[in-house]
Amino acid sequence: MRIGDLATRTRVSVRALRYYEEQGLLASTRSESGQRLYGDAAVNRVRLIQQLYGAGLSSRTIAELLPCVDAKVSTPESRARLAAERDRIDMQIAELTIARDRLDEIIDLTSRPNPDCDY
Repeated sequence: MRIGDLATRTRVSVRALRYYEEQGLLASTRSESGQRLYGDAAVNRVRLIQQLYGAGLSSRTIAELLPCVDAKVSTPESRARLAAERDRIDMQIAELTIARDRLDEIIDLTSRPNPDCDY
């Protein structure tokens, strides 16, 4: 499939797909006219890349981990890296939960209308 088709199927911009390729995260072949061509497996690859980005991993970290994902094996280093990323996400969740709980407290405290408040 061509790059525009992959972009449509994955809801990722063409620019992002080119970036993924530049970073070594995604591979393509070229047609005789020089257009990028992707196999059907590229759809799942892009979705995985998006999930890893969504989890906060950098493109460099993703590039380092993808060979292990492709081989369906891990090393102690890759497991430690993933565990560290998971711990970082857990910390963010805890911080966001505290912020949400504080907002709930403020909402409860301010639930009665006050004519002196503009909001």
